[in-house]
Amino acid sequence: MAEPKKVVLRDGKVRYRVVVDAGYDEAGKRLQLTITKDTKKECGAERDRILAQRAAGTLIVPSKVTLGEWLEQWLEYKRRDVEETTIRTYRLALVHVVERIGHVRLQELTETQLQDFVDEVVTSGRRKGGAPGTRLAVSTVDGILTRLKEALGRAVVRKLIPVNPAQYVRVSLVDKKTDKRERTRVEPWTVAEVQTFVRGIAEDRLFAPLLLSLMGLRPAEVCGQRWTDIDLEDGILSITVTRTMIGNHQVLEKDTKTASGERSLPLPRAPWEALRRLRAQQAAEKLAAGEGYTDSGYVVVDELGVPRNTRHLREHAYQLMAGLGLRRVRLYDARHAVLKALALSGVPDVILAAWAGHTNAAFTKRKYVSIEAEDMRAAADALDAFHGGDRKALL
Repeated sequence: MAEPKKVVLRDGKVRYRVVVDAGYDEAGKRLQLTITKDTKKECGAERDRILAQRAAGTLIVPSKVTLGEWLEQWLEYKRRDVEETTIRTYRLALVHVVERIGHVRLQELTETQLQDFVDEVVTSGRRKGGAPGTRLAVSTVDGILTRLKEALGRAVVRKLIPVNPAQYVRVSLVDKKTDKRERTRVEPWTVAEVQTFVRGIAEDRLFAPLLLSLMGLRPAEVCGQRWTDIDLEDGILSITVTRTMIGNHQVLEKDTKTASGERSLPLPRAPWEALRRLRAQQAAEKLAAGEGYTDSGYVVVDELGVPRNTRHLREHAYQLMAGLGLRRVRLYDARHAVLKALALSGVPDVILAAWAGHTNAAFTKRKYVSIEAEDMRAAADALDAFHGGDRKALL
């Protein structure tokens, strides 16, 4: 064991110094710490502390890495596990963190700093499409915190910090109540609105793909459908590929979002028949276009066979909604209406989750099935019977 050595500084002061072996970094480079103290005893005690922590696996080597630098390293690490589109989502979620506290050294980051950051970003963060200072939605801030906690948890594992300073950081109850009171939420379509849309687009060229959205498929799953994935004889649709967008301009074809997302669904009668008609129509279009036709094999294509992406499908749907005088809702939100309808019709939770492409039925119901007053009308009718009253007499 190295013993502290006496050193004389330029100003004549006497110090004691020792170099301690602290192990190796991720690149296999040897790490050494230089300890300088006023006395030999203090120097030896610090050396012993470091060696004991190294032996116990709890040693935290001093580092100048900032929070922003660590988040970049963490995003590179996450590329092993998630798609590029997810990395982009993570990076966008952490923009406020990097801008406001990214300069803080990771080892100097405190719970108070993080709580102050959350309180500030809720009230002064700029919501997408909003003016500067627009309050961020609580759900957005919760997403930021989720990513930040995961990144800092990884820093704990890497022994860059001893504990996760974000572990107990939360959005305040006051901010949650304010968000609930002030934020306008676009409700998914009602059953009546869905039926109006379906009737109104019956003659549209993309009727079949839009019906797939209205049976619970994600837009990227609809655009990823190929004719080889659809059994028009037995009415079975398989979901194996998605065509999503990066930054609303670059198409990315990839596997389904999760393993449970790869699934086969029985086709309801309306989409089944609509797909048969679309298949015949595309055959006629191919014959008419001749060599000018692109035989991509995808279901969602234009008249010349060129695949359409989620942006094209979304904008086309918006035009149809406007023409029918319907509320403009995202196609992705159609999943909410579909899954809610299935849940209220008594479809078992395990089937509901499998239909949605989820592994957890509780997540499906929590995320997609919100109960409104009218949904509980049957309960009121039951109480009428219990009370011996007659609801019809009041109508």
